[in-house]
Amino acid sequence: MSLYVAKGGPGLEICLAEMQSLLFEALGKLGERRHVLAVPPDLTRRESRAGELTRYAYEYYGSRLEAILPALGTHAAMSHTQLTSMFGKVPYELFRVHNWRTDTETLGDVPATFIREQSEGKLDYPWPAQVNRLVRSGGFDLVLSIGQVVPHEVSGMANYNKNILIGAGGRDSINRSHYLGAVYGMERIMGRAENPVRCVLNYASDRFLRHIPIVYVLTVVGVGGSGGSVLRGLFIGDDVECFHRAAELSLKVNFVMLDRPIHKAVVYLDPREYQSTWLGNKAVYRTRMALADGADLLILAPGVKEFGEDRGIDALIRKYGYRGTPRTLASVGSNGDLADDLSAAAHLIHGSSEGRFSITWCPGHLSREEVEGAGFAYGDLRTMLARYDPAKLLPGKNMVNGEEIFFIANPGLGLWAYRGRF
Repeated sequence: MSLYVAKGGPGLEICLAEMQSLLFEALGKLGERRHVLAVPPDLTRRESRAGELTRYAYEYYGSRLEAILPALGTHAAMSHTQLTSMFGKVPYELFRVHNWRTDTETLGDVPATFIREQSEGKLDYPWPAQVNRLVRSGGFDLVLSIGQVVPHEVSGMANYNKNILIGAGGRDSINRSHYLGAVYGMERIMGRAENPVRCVLNYASDRFLRHIPIVYVLTVVGVGGSGGSVLRGLFIGDDVECFHRAAELSLKVNFVMLDRPIHKAVVYLDPREYQSTWLGNKAVYRTRMALADGADLLILAPGVKEFGEDRGIDALIRKYGYRGTPRTLASVGSNGDLADDLSAAAHLIHGSSEGRFSITWCPGHLSREEVEGAGFAYGDLRTMLARYDPAKLLPGKNMVNGEEIFFIANPGLGLWAYRGRF
């Protein structure tokens, strides 16, 4: 097991040229590889630098990089325009679309006894380690798993083996891991590298992925002084040390601890990245531990046009709505369609305030009836953008017409909490 590159720090800024040099240095240490698969994230990790890293890997290997499999999980496939926007001049024919419902094979099962232990007795099912067929059976002598380590609502910290086992995973593996995280409690998981979901992924990784030549390329990205994103760390290796190094830095870079709770938060969702509440509910996940009881969360979402990126999940969200944990668990117990799609049930729990604070969505392409039908309050986007202009707001505290708000320009880059809640 090896750590090929480990460079990072809270005040470090790694430019693209240095990032490329570090990647080439690591790839040089691997020896000759003739059949390479890259597994980067999709557009939901636009700021991860994974697009550039994938392009540099293509420049390094040329025709030996035979396929690129974006780790879509349950997300919609990327269009040619989106692929070009994220990956640049990489041939379209290299990209493969991961279908989480049909394209996977099962490597083995994590036993139900282990899931029962990790869920504190709440769940009693095995967890199948499922991956896209290309990962195990594609004939590759190198699988480059590329992505960003950042606080995450399901796995505590995103990436590492999650990119393969969930991002390129199957229906049951995604459903059951998400549900495990939801019933255990999102606020007990976020920002923690070790937690029940990660324990399950590590169990599977140790037993079922060791024969696959996976090398992890992990970034840590923070917010710079101008408000844009800055690469703070790059870690490349083939074992858990690579992830732990990145997770340790991410907590220093991406975790904002506040001395007092927020009473009104305004979160902006870039329309290039967020078109659904499935993705946009990062605004809820990442702020919930910073919000006071009775607080207001306002989400400015000009690109949001649907609830779920998967048609089936979209229908379930519209049917059951974001109604809180007790009601969602009851719905799972009495409705076969929701019980059969546990990742949707988990998402409904994650996206609810549990009645503790209000959530107002201001979407560009959903009606008041649709938003309120899903359990949220509705705000008119044009009116709210005029009142809270993202171009004029600074990250953190702002005064707007005598009202104090806390502004977040990209919830995907951090986790916010106040000391009394974390």
